[in-house]
Amino acid sequence: QKSKDVWYLRITEYADKLLQGLEGVDYLPNIKMQQVNWIGKSRGAFVNFGLTDTDETLRIYTTRPDTLFGATFLVLAPEHPLTLELAAPEKREEVLAYVEAAKRKTEIERQAEGREKTGVFLGAYALNPATGERIPIWTADYVLFGYGTGAIMAVPAHDQRDYEFARKFGLPIKKVIERPGEPLPEPLERAYEEPGIMVNSGPFDGTESEEGKRKVIAWLEEKGLGKG
Repeated sequence: QKSKDVWYLRITEYADKLLQGLEGVDYLPNIKMQQVNWIGKSRGAFVNFGLTDTDETLRIYTTRPDTLFGATFLVLAPEHPLTLELAAPEKREEVLAYVEAAKRKTEIERQAEGREKTGVFLGAYALNPATGERIPIWTADYVLFGYGTGAIMAVPAHDQRDYEFARKFGLPIKKVIERPGEPLPEPLERAYEEPGIMVNSGPFDGTESEEGKRKVIAWLEEKGLGKG
């Protein structure tokens, strides 16, 4: 894989029209599903994380804004332009070697389920806008630059890939969604990715997670910290 300057058709501008059009065409159901998956529409939020020691922010995309209070670190795709820019001087050589190694892997390899997680701490930190906590910024090849903004908030208690990464590198795992009727084990044996009730989430405690997504997005927009 190589980085190249290219032109793109801004097909995202037509995504909704294409999805609506599928309802009126005589395609086989599996063909329609292939088209829906190819368009890949998802609903979530853009969230701005302030970078420490600077006035700049890092924008991430998440489909789970209800888990914002459980974000304990950020992960940039190796190809993200800020990956090398944010690397501390003493980390730059290690980060550069990791970025070059990631270029030699296919996206299928990087996304393979069960593959051992790898990554490098950049020596930089951001602030969780919901908690004010200082959280580390890493680069890891399981994050793809072509999805969202190429940067994610990692919520290891509620995303299995983040959970595996956190376990390997000794990063905090903070539960913010509780399973209804049957409390989750402490410590968590794996990520809980299903809907539930928000906990450890300040004013949103007790909110059902689907409703919580809408409420957290409204709160982010009101505070100027992100948008749906």
